[in-house]
Amino acid sequence: MERHAPYTGAMNESTPRLWDISAPVHAHSPVFPGDTAYAQEWNAQISPSCPVNVATITLSPHVGTHADAPLHYDPEGASAGHVSLDAYIGPCRVIHAIGCGALIQWSDIAHAVNALPARVLVRTYPQMPVDRWDEHLTAFAPDTIERLAERGVQLIGIDTASIDPATSKALESHQVIRRRNMRVLENLVLDAVPEGDYELIALPLKFITADASPVRAILRELPAR
Repeated sequence: MERHAPYTGAMNESTPRLWDISAPVHAHSPVFPGDTAYAQEWNAQISPSCPVNVATITLSPHVGTHADAPLHYDPEGASAGHVSLDAYIGPCRVIHAIGCGALIQWSDIAHAVNALPARVLVRTYPQMPVDRWDEHLTAFAPDTIERLAERGVQLIGIDTASIDPATSKALESHQVIRRRNMRVLENLVLDAVPEGDYELIALPLKFITADASPVRAILRELPAR
């Protein structure tokens, strides 16, 4: 199964290093039980009578690395195509809370919360399972999100499929996001990313009526000071 290594993108010493933190999307990508998996058919294929390949794809917008829109957890919330893009691009911090248990508590990230940027991504896996569903995924404790919001954080991200436990019906952490008008990225692949500060670029597609959108998420090295 495909694994992700950092892509340096380096053509010379002055080119900022890039990390691709997106999960691969294909027919074997894990999905939340009951959700729509990725499927692809060829609508046209290169042949003597056809100059191009054209695919038709079907998938949940929550397959792979994605941005939840407010519509996902709020019936009156904005769809993916109507959410401001400001939160999805800019300075961010990657914090490691590997093996922290069922919920990311404040104590798991407290070592790295000084002078936080507006975006925080948390790594919980030693190696993110891009090839299987993890029913025991780590989620955020709602109080942790509250405290991040109090420090000015506008977007949180995680390397699991949800900021709430997989069995949650109340979705308490998503409701904190709703109340605080924050944004969220899920299914990030942070295996190769050291703790530290980066520039995040993870723009959702302009899906006008959808409750989420796939993103191609990258981190870019910040300029040396």
